[in-house]
Amino acid sequence: MFSHIMVGTNDLDRAKSFYDALLGTLGVPAGVVDRHRIFWRTPSGVFSASLPIDGQSATLGNGSTIGFTCQSAEQADAWHAAGLAHGGTTCEEPPGVREGAVGKLYLAYLRDPDGNKICALYRLPRAS
Repeated sequence: MFSHIMVGTNDLDRAKSFYDALLGTLGVPAGVVDRHRIFWRTPSGVFSASLPIDGQSATLGNGSTIGFTCQSAEQADAWHAAGLAHGGTTCEEPPGVREGAVGKLYLAYLRDPDGNKICALYRLPRAS
């Protein structure tokens, strides 16, 4: 459905360091800087951070969350730990299993250094 997702940043170097570490836990190669943007490319899509092209400060979207797919709860925990170690802050509940209409999910939430809300998500297998 999506070709790419882009978040705003006020510090390109800080965003690159943060997301290189965070996305590295998911096997994503280091981002590539293109003038005022950074791109992390994968076969399933592109994540990007950009200085706003209008010259104004980047602001976060209240109510917005960007979720990253994980292959295990351990990978989600590594993602969360890398984010905390590189300037992110935890938000929501601590990482763990949540149950809802779509089944059991392992979720870990962070705010990146610019305040964007992001999430690691692992869908637990359904019991047979």
